[in-house]
Amino acid sequence: MTELSGKVALVTGASRGIGYGIAEALVARGDRVCITGRNEEALKEAVEKLGSDRVVAVAGKAHDEAHRAEAVERVMEAFGRVDFLINNAGTNPVFGPIADLDLNVARKVFETNVVSALGFAQRTWHAWQKGNGGAIVNIASVAGLSASPFVGAYGVSKAAMINLTQQLAHEFAPKVRVNAIAPAVVKTKFAKALYEGREEEAAASYPLGRLGVPSDIGGAAAFLTSAQSDWVTGQTLVVDGGIFLNAGVG
Repeated sequence: MTELSGKVALVTGASRGIGYGIAEALVARGDRVCITGRNEEALKEAVEKLGSDRVVAVAGKAHDEAHRAEAVERVMEAFGRVDFLINNAGTNPVFGPIADLDLNVARKVFETNVVSALGFAQRTWHAWQKGNGGAIVNIASVAGLSASPFVGAYGVSKAAMINLTQQLAHEFAPKVRVNAIAPAVVKTKFAKALYEGREEEAAASYPLGRLGVPSDIGGAAAFLTSAQSDWVTGQTLVVDGGIFLNAGVG
């Protein structure tokens, strides 16, 4: 068993995919972790795999204020602290141009991807980090760094998350460091529409020759919540297999 680090993390949207990969990386280095997600059964399975001696779970929807309160209360009750917050919960319920996008859908995207991240940050700040320090990592996207055809609403929300990262980094300094990770396509259920049935073709444009996997983002999150990144705040770490190197190439 890995020795306990003494640190505690709250990872949202972590029953599978990128969130699970992040939780796995933090548990592997000795952190205790509270994970959230919408599906209680999926969360139970995740806890069993990660280790029920080090991981607890709270089911609910990120955009629900009561759920956010319950999650922070649970992690404080279980572990007595919350050093790290990883805002990973997100949604992208629509695929297509934004010219005719239902504005109620746009509101849902922002409520889940941006407002919930702010809500969790406010709660962890007041529950522990304001007086004790820590780090926050927001999972953004390369879609938030440039125009993103067919996932425009998602991209705009992730651009907002990147700016939210900078705002929080400024306000929460020097106690809490706040950074973001902007992944390209990672092989998860959430992103499968972007590569399913054509993975080789999708990966061909990446200089590193493959799509991302959750552990790629887990490693980045572990770095941004470690002492090795103690002088890093307000930054967005692009983890994209080199895809942005192709920008402007005919």
